[in-house]
Amino acid sequence: MTKRRVFHSYVFIAPSLVLTLVLGIYPILWAFRFMFYDYPGFGVPKFIGLGNFARVMEDSQFWLSVYNTFLYAAGKIVVTIPLSLILAVILNRAMKGRQLLRAIYFMPTIISASVMSVVFGIVFNSFNGILNQYLLRLGFISQPIEWLGPDYAMTTVIIIAIWGAIGNYMILFIAGLQNISDDLYEAASIDGANTVQKFWFITIPMLGPILQMVMMLIITVSLKGYENIMVLTEGGPFGKTEVMFLYVYKLFFPVSTTNANVQQIGYGSAVGFVTAVMVGLITLVYFALSRRLNKLY
Repeated sequence: MTKRRVFHSYVFIAPSLVLTLVLGIYPILWAFRFMFYDYPGFGVPKFIGLGNFARVMEDSQFWLSVYNTFLYAAGKIVVTIPLSLILAVILNRAMKGRQLLRAIYFMPTIISASVMSVVFGIVFNSFNGILNQYLLRLGFISQPIEWLGPDYAMTTVIIIAIWGAIGNYMILFIAGLQNISDDLYEAASIDGANTVQKFWFITIPMLGPILQMVMMLIITVSLKGYENIMVLTEGGPFGKTEVMFLYVYKLFFPVSTTNANVQQIGYGSAVGFVTAVMVGLITLVYFALSRRLNKLY
């Protein structure tokens, strides 16, 4: 490679590199330097050593957000992956209108999380929501259900998250299914295998690489997701839907429609660091466990 081509290569990657440094790495370093300081966002930072981390260990609200995050992620993962795979298998068959159905199921993935949450906020509104109105008219309920209340808020946000994620993973599974040779299924049919046996012993093993990627994506997205929760409930009611990254967001940007707290950049940096470490460890554990999937193909 000539010096001219090397120079042109650096010129092409320079904008992305600068944006990554300025908008990605620098803000992280700027925030993490305050982990050891008591800094409300103005004035002179006060060095407190490991005080912020000691506070994290005793912060019941943070640990509630950790519990809510795992509950939210587990509910989303357990339902989304099987449902996406089932839809992919159905829509991969030769049938009329399958392209239209694929587009319909994929459409939620291109809708803004904020817009989607506003729409579902209208649907699940406790007093004049569309869902409650239909249920009352059909006689399934005698009084409106508080879908975003303490008892159902987490279930509601999980349902909305599943609705928004199914199409994305369905498309990935369809791409994997189309790479499986029909000869394998024909050979299995000759050997007397039924539909369930073909699915379990051919489809699942051959989807191993796709399944690994889907699992990695959905785990990381679920653990980091907070946008729809922020719009729908702001972590309420009573912290029932408070997740880790929403809690960190509130420490840096505390003003909301319901209350206004004091900005805590120092403590927020410490909480963000602990949260990032937890997500990183979970990712490493997944990578270790995912090696077993390599034996399927």
